Amino acid sequence: MWRLAVFVTFCLIMGALGCSTAGSTVESETVAPHEPVPAAIHVSKPFAGNGLIKIVCTTGMVADFAKNIGGSHVSVTHLMGEGVDPHLYKASPGDVGQLNAADVIFYSGLHLEGKMSELLARMGSRKPAFAVAERIPPERILHAEGGAADPHVWFDVSLWSEAAETVREVLCQFDPPHAAEYQKNAAAYRQRLGELHQYAQEQLAAVAPDHRVLVTAHDAFRYFGRAYEVEVRGIQGISTDSEAGVRHVNELVDFLVERKIKAVFIETSVSDQNIRSLLEGCQSRGHKVVIGGELFSDAMGKDNSPTGTYEGMVRHNIDTIVKALK
Repeated sequence: MWRLAVFVTFCLIMGALGCSTAGSTVESETVAPHEPVPAAIHVSKPFAGNGLIKIVCTTGMVADFAKNIGGSHVSVTHLMGEGVDPHLYKASPGDVGQLNAADVIFYSGLHLEGKMSELLARMGSRKPAFAVAERIPPERILHAEGGAADPHVWFDVSLWSEAAETVREVLCQFDPPHAAEYQKNAAAYRQRLGELHQYAQEQLAAVAPDHRVLVTAHDAFRYFGRAYEVEVRGIQGISTDSEAGVRHVNELVDFLVERKIKAVFIETSVSDQNIRSLLEGCQSRGHKVVIGGELFSDAMGKDNSPTGTYEGMVRHNIDTIVKALK
């Protein structure tokens, strides 16, 4: 009877969202063995303007690179703000205008900005436009069963720190007079990220291994799991554009009940309805599961708030997860 209840609840949710309940598309943790190494960064024309360099980024996480490394020589704008899902984001005429007016464009890549990918690639033929995650050594990138790269690299702080090198190198080539300052800023920023990575390791190590389980709305935390030895499960696949099957929801209910998992997590940029269907399924089995907190996954917090920075976002997530799982 509980499975029927979960099925009915989930179908109603999927109908409201306009989604199919076809089979699960959750991906396994694999690494593509033979991907080409990206070519060396080359900026053909240095900055010839006056004043600040106009940088436009897609996500807040990428913009955080540009702000910290560019310092006082750049003006940084990002298109996708608080609570925005980059997987589903469509560029507005205003966004296109900002991209056209930019001196430099930085985006995450690995198809995170799925519906904007072609536009960003076209921009790259006219001005410096670089996907920072695509500069990471390909053997470090996780892939889905179908071969798609997992774009959520920023959840491994040490790996995301490597992506900062793209911003540093581009700015040094684009604005040689200030290269030494960009080098210094990048070194200081990466040192802070090294300390943040260590903080995450230490905090999560304090959680008992059998309690170190993270269940979220979509499969965004696999890099997090690999870096910090956490078992992760997501209802949807690596993109929120994928479908969540009823069978997979039922399997997750079985998993939560059998492992006696007490908490699951919602995401600020993803609907919580699928997560709530898990809670109902567990309740029907006599096992109470609570929402352990709200995590920032594909978007940071409000600008000018602690979680409006990459470091603040990561610390919030770590503290929320550790508090709930302990």
